[in-house]
Amino acid sequence: MAKGGRRYPLVIYTHMINRWYPAILAIGVFLLILAWGIYARGYEQWRWLAIASLGGFNVFLGLFLLLIRKSAYIQPFSDHLRLVTPFLRLNISYKRLRRTSSANMGALFPPKSVSKWQAEIIEPIAKMTVIVLELTAFPMSQSSLRLFLSPLFFKDKTPHFVILVNDWMRLSSELESMRTGLTTSAPQKKRDSSILSRLPTKDK
Repeated sequence: MAKGGRRYPLVIYTHMINRWYPAILAIGVFLLILAWGIYARGYEQWRWLAIASLGGFNVFLGLFLLLIRKSAYIQPFSDHLRLVTPFLRLNISYKRLRRTSSANMGALFPPKSVSKWQAEIIEPIAKMTVIVLELTAFPMSQSSLRLFLSPLFFKDKTPHFVILVNDWMRLSSELESMRTGLTTSAPQKKRDSSILSRLPTKDK
């Protein structure tokens, strides 16, 4: 089994969920209180049951988002990168990785090039540095990836991923270390074999 490195939480998912779950949770609690008030006043059963059910669903959804807010991560392995989100688990072979580069989040997604709601999400993290993984090809169809990943993983239609983590320098260093170990192991073995072939052998 390939050796795995550190898991780096994906800031995009944590940031987005941190924006959503408090409001969803608050709405759920409000609806439950409202349902209790309707029940206490003796209104028809279906009224408070409907509102209580909706409130319970919102509370459940808010708590679920709170629990999974750091479940999205990227993890380097000795022969691939693993990208994990609540709805997708993707292995990216280093053979597909053409090069990596760093960029400013706000520079990749200027406010005028994105929708209003995306600009609001990007604003607090605009000064953070991202790692852009440029690929020879996507590991699965681009339409499927865009269905399961946030639009902020893609700066354009070329094969790549925009990765935002808190410690981008450590991820970059670990990634290069893993890739170097993969690319140098085979030539080293070949070289060792070549050296052994030159050693003199005793005549029988």
